[in-house]
This record gives sequence, structure tokens and C-alpha cells, in this order.
Amino acid sequence: MQKPYHVDLAGLMRVYETNYAKMNALIPHDPDVGETRSYQVSQMAYQLEVKEVTRYTTLVDVFQCDVRPVFPLPRMQVRLYHDARVAEVCASEQISRVQARYDYPNKNMMQKDEKFQLNQFLGEWLTFCLRHGITRAPIY
Repeated sequence: MQKPYHVDLAGLMRVYETNYAKMNALIPHDPDVGETRSYQVSQMAYQLEVKEVTRYTTLVDVFQCDVRPVFPLPRMQVRLYHDARVAEVCASEQISRVQARYDYPNKNMMQKDEKFQLNQFLGEWLTFCLRHGITRAPIY
């Protein structure tokens, strides 16, 4: 019998904390709603757009701007929690709310640890952007 999946909360929090630091390096220091930062990495263009700013949180859309991307990046909404200094992917593509764990198999074929995988992917992608990206004028 297969053991049930348990969320590695400590591991997930480490990913959230590093993603917060990386996102803060890419977005404006004191952002306003609608503010956009654009970057070019290799042949890929992407944008970070501030969608919501509250006292303790900032919601940012992360998306690729290329017309036909070779390596498509999923569109993600990332919420930064400034008091806790963490950032988490709260929505991605057709997932309006990413759950901590999913039963498997399921009708949408989500992985058991989909939330962890999305946040880990965001972290790896942000590292790639910070190492190889350059800023450019926003694309609308």
C-alpha cells in the first residue's frame, strides 16, 4: 500500500522565502498597481505586472510576452506577503487556486505536490532571470 502524501511544510517555506527575495530583486521597491517590469532572457521576453497592493501583500502577474515562445512559461500569479517575507504562486494557467496537495489520480491530472512543484519552478526560473536577464521597455 502506498503511503499518503504529506506536505513538506519546512521545505515549502524555504522555497517561499527564497522566491520572496528573488521577486523583490525584480519588481519595483514601492510598487503601484499597474506598474510593469519587462525583462529579456536569451530569446524570451517576460513581464511582471503589479495587480494589487495592500498594506501587507502585493499580487504580481508573471507572464511571457513572446508571440510563439519556444519554451512557454506558464502564466502565474504570485502573492508576496511582506510581513512574513514569503512569496507563493497562488494561481497558474487554468488553476485559479493552487491547493497544498491533491489526491492522485484526479480528473485534472494534478500532481500530489503541484503547489510545491509550481513554487520550485518559479524559484528556478527567477534564478535564471536574475543571472541572465536584462531590463527592457514594457510590452503591452
